[in-house]
Amino acid sequence: MMTMAEHLCSHPEIPHGPVQIAFTPDEQIGRGIDNFEIGRFGADVAYTVDCPRMGKLGTGSFHGGEAVFTIHGIAIHPGEAKDMMKNAVLIGTELINMLPHLERPQDTEGMEGYFHAYHFEGSVDEARVKCLIRDHNRQHFEERVQYIRKRAEALNKRYGKGTIELKYTEGQHNMKETIDTVPYMVDYALQAMEAAGVEAKTLSIRGGSDGVCLCEKGLPCPNISAGYENEISRFEFVPVQSMEKMLIFY
Repeated sequence: MMTMAEHLCSHPEIPHGPVQIAFTPDEQIGRGIDNFEIGRFGADVAYTVDCPRMGKLGTGSFHGGEAVFTIHGIAIHPGEAKDMMKNAVLIGTELINMLPHLERPQDTEGMEGYFHAYHFEGSVDEARVKCLIRDHNRQHFEERVQYIRKRAEALNKRYGKGTIELKYTEGQHNMKETIDTVPYMVDYALQAMEAAGVEAKTLSIRGGSDGVCLCEKGLPCPNISAGYENEISRFEFVPVQSMEKMLIFY
C-alpha cells in the first residue's frame, strides 16, 4: 500500500481521484474500527487489503456472534464427593460435545456455517467455554444462536438453575448486503486484477475483517487480496512475487 502511494506521488501524470489510506490496529480481536471516523476518513467507498491468496476478492462474509459459557460447579474433596460434587470441567466437556460434530471449522468449507469452541479453561469449581457462531445465511445464523441457547437451558435443567451462565455477543453481519449496493466496486477490482495478469475470483470470506465492520457502519468495503497464504498459523507467508502483482493492480 505504501509503495502504491509512493508510486502515485512520484508519477503525477497517472490520472486518479482522491486516494485515502488508513492503517488500523486490533483487527484480529474485532476492535479495528472502534475509533475509526468514517466522516474524517472522507471516502464514499473503500477496499480492505486483507483477503488471502492472489486473485481473491471478498464480497460476502459470515454473520457472526460469540457465546461465552460460564459454568458454576461445586468443588469438594474427591473422597467426599458422592452426590455433592458438580464438576464444571466435565460439564464444559459435555457442552462442547453437544455441538454438532460435523459443523466445526475443520469439517466445513465454502458457504457452510459452523460452531467453533475455541477456548476452554477452568477447574471443578468454575470453567469457561468460548464459542464462535458463524453462518452466511441470516436465518441459519439465528437458528444457530437459538441452538446454543437451548443447550444452556438443557444443562441448567440437568444440573440445576444457574449452573450455566450464557453471555451472547452479536458480532459482524454479512458484508454482501452492503457490497451489492455498489456493484461497480467489484467490477473495477476484477478488471484491475485481470489487467495485472491475475486470475480473479469473488468469494464469501470465511472470517472477519475491518471491511466487514465498515460495511456495517455504512462504508462499502470489499476485501481485496493481500497475497498471503496459511493465514493465522505459524506457517503463514507471503511471496514477494504476489506483492509485486498486487502493486500493479492497486
